[in-house]
Amino acid sequence: MFKINTILCPVDFSDAAHKAVGYAKEFAATTGAAIYLLHVVEPIPIPPVDASLNYIQIEEELEKAAETDLNTLKDSLASSGLKVDGSLETGNPADIILEKAEELQVNFIIMGSHGRKGLNRLIMGSVADAVIRKSDCPVLIVKSDEKEFIGE
Repeated sequence: MFKINTILCPVDFSDAAHKAVGYAKEFAATTGAAIYLLHVVEPIPIPPVDASLNYIQIEEELEKAAETDLNTLKDSLASSGLKVDGSLETGNPADIILEKAEELQVNFIIMGSHGRKGLNRLIMGSVADAVIRKSDCPVLIVKSDEKEFIGE
């Protein structure tokens, strides 16, 4: 029997993240676990050259849109009878995910991965890889184009 109490499900609102939420929903429904949705906003680096753009305003707008999307997702899961909570944080995504997992003492992480390869992965890095390497609990990685094992 699975003994899952809290599932951390980081979301960036991509196709892979939406699919990961579907998996979290199924695991939570089966095990009675709570779901904690987490969206991490990366701070926008402010270039020293162009002072004409208001980067703080852009960042605030991104946070406001993400908070609206996160609340919609939480409401949708809660309306299914699931225990759900969540937050919006700012910082390095992998670090924030790992910190939140420790803080909440989650025992399962379900997250999407973009599946970047080659130079793009080298430049962009992989949040999923960092979480897998450093997490002290099981991590399920969901890709948008993978075969699903959830049935109707």
